[in-house]
Amino acid sequence: MRIKLLILLYFAVAGVAQAQTSPAFQKGLAYEKDDRQRYYLSPTRVVWMTDPALGLITNSEKLLKQGSGQADLSGNDLCVMRSNKGNKPGILLDFGKEIHGGISLVTDQFRGGKPVRMRIRFGESVSEAMSDVDTVKGATNDHAMRDMIVSLPWLGKLEAGDSGFRFARIDLVDDDVELKLKEVRAILVIRDIPYLGSFNSSDTLLNKIWMTGAYTVHLNMQNYLWDGIKRDRLVWVGDMHPETSTIAAVFGDNEVVQKSLDQARDITPWPQYMAGMVSYSMWWIIIQHDWYMHSGNLAYLKQQKIYLNKLLDQLVQKIDPDNREVLDGSGRFLDWPSSTNPKAIHAGLQGMLIITLLDGAKLSEILGDQATANKCREVAARLKKHVPDVNGSKQAAAMMALAGLMSAEKANAIITTDGVHNYSTFYGYYMLQAKAKANDYQGALNDIRNFWGPMLQLGATTFWEDFNIDWMPGASRIDELVPPGKKDIHADYGAYCYKGLRHSLAHGWASGPTPWLTEHVLGIKVMAPGCKVISVKPHLGDLAFAEGTFPTPLGIVSVKHTKMANGTVKSVIKAPPGIRIIR
Repeated sequence: MRIKLLILLYFAVAGVAQAQTSPAFQKGLAYEKDDRQRYYLSPTRVVWMTDPALGLITNSEKLLKQGSGQADLSGNDLCVMRSNKGNKPGILLDFGKEIHGGISLVTDQFRGGKPVRMRIRFGESVSEAMSDVDTVKGATNDHAMRDMIVSLPWLGKLEAGDSGFRFARIDLVDDDVELKLKEVRAILVIRDIPYLGSFNSSDTLLNKIWMTGAYTVHLNMQNYLWDGIKRDRLVWVGDMHPETSTIAAVFGDNEVVQKSLDQARDITPWPQYMAGMVSYSMWWIIIQHDWYMHSGNLAYLKQQKIYLNKLLDQLVQKIDPDNREVLDGSGRFLDWPSSTNPKAIHAGLQGMLIITLLDGAKLSEILGDQATANKCREVAARLKKHVPDVNGSKQAAAMMALAGLMSAEKANAIITTDGVHNYSTFYGYYMLQAKAKANDYQGALNDIRNFWGPMLQLGATTFWEDFNIDWMPGASRIDELVPPGKKDIHADYGAYCYKGLRHSLAHGWASGPTPWLTEHVLGIKVMAPGCKVISVKPHLGDLAFAEGTFPTPLGIVSVKHTKMANGTVKSVIKAPPGIRIIR
């Protein structure tokens, strides 16, 4: 339980007795319950350590044993680190998988009995854990401390850190000290929620990609829905749509979505745009629509009515006499890779405004606001009369196809150009959606394999903030020391706000293949609020079979699709009472 630092002091004997017997601290403290759980993970391997010939570290393999978190007097199974003048030992541990949390260190009795200073460095890659905070390779402490010096107690325990990482390097700081370590364990902080949705097919790579996207978002479902667990630990509502789509497909209704949508609304009083960017306020409306379709929570939707009405009324005015969008705000933004292409941004925003207004019209009708619904549809119809030039942008082509401004086939031709070159981890989701609209399901499956697959080839266990297929030649894996002659995939690449090691390797906006595979391969699409009507139309492409589950407020829908010898697909569909299946 996490207790707020607001303490209401009281000294009455009865009050103290009450506090001692009340596990919920019902009196005397203002507190907030944390829905997350903590798990302790032992390292899976020692990646690197100071030259063993120096004799500064002994029994490093003892750190791989499962720990208990408790110091004791046995003196058994200890890793010993000793420094001398000019030589300070260090060791790099791999915890096997990207996690969010910190580190727990348990010590034994050691010479002198005084606290020993230790430097801790977390890393999403080996190279990041081995780096210094600098302006050369981009390593930072932004948003989360990943490089710090702490003091360890004699015969005790210290827990430190709150970041996203897979690797941790620990080093002694001072000369002529000895440290006896009983344990070094990672602390995984995560919501203990079941994976209600699932995906399994004849392609193990696609199965792994689906689960990696799900796990990436799961890690970002902290006290709020974050963009990244190392950097961008903020509610970027403009980046949340792939995440909320993944949550709907994997976990079902979860309070972190509504909590995060409300936070973005509450810190952005009308007429401001969320994060200063008009597209982010438009994403808020799109997410509200999609989330209502999945959850059917009318009571929650009604809480948005006043804000939604004002925002839509503001957006319908952002059109000029030539039917062009004239959206304002401090930033006109789709995603970072398209941010230097003003024509593409205009084309993408033209399409996105149409999508927003049509979703807003549906929500307004549900809320009994027909006048706003009518205005939204009228302006959307006007916007469709202006068809901008996408200027070669796959992002803009995807948005225009989804808005009906460009034929899906024409957009698909642009998206298909040069394969997955110039793809995007964020807008890749909408490129895949546009390909599905063009019935190019096989092409979308290939793009998922060829764009998200290489991240896994490089050792990723979560999907990255950005990725470029051009980085692949000569690139090293993120789970190894960079070999001579290889490129450091983490430190040597990146752009905009994610240069070098600042680059987040666990970014929820990159999870698009997870909901896409559920929607288009399993064929599960919500057609009525609360999932009361679901369409099941599978598209297996080159897969021999695909099966999985989908969470709804009424229970779990399960499907299994098998390709027959004649090319037809046999489907077995099971749905709980109250759900009508359309095939």
